[in-house]
Amino acid sequence: MAPEAGSTGTITHVVSDDDTAVAVGSGEVDVLATPRLLAWCEAATCEAVAGSIPEDRTTVGIQVMVDHFSPSPVGAEVEAEAVLEKVHGKKLFFTVSAHDERGLVAAGRITRMVVDTEAFLAKLQR
Repeated sequence: MAPEAGSTGTITHVVSDDDTAVAVGSGEVDVLATPRLLAWCEAATCEAVAGSIPEDRTTVGIQVMVDHFSPSPVGAEVEAEAVLEKVHGKKLFFTVSAHDERGLVAAGRITRMVVDTEAFLAKLQR
């Protein structure tokens, strides 16, 4: 059981008042906040490898490069998609994009790393 290039994950959300830049403190406009959009893109990467990571392992984000091109208003349905482009050892390289009914909202790359869950959490106890 191992992640394979070509795996995809999709997450769909409707932008709520809690998802806006005003609500999360990242701006002064009631549109989809970039931090929330990034979280949805990361969730799509997790969805792309769900079931292919051993139970004693997890993935953690190590690099995010995403351009947020277009605002999405409250009520817009946003679909975030991730495609696992390459597996290099423990590193997983994804392309991500997000769309709403008006078109492309964001696009970029996210890199995640497979880690031993227990060992990773043990580092927090030091």
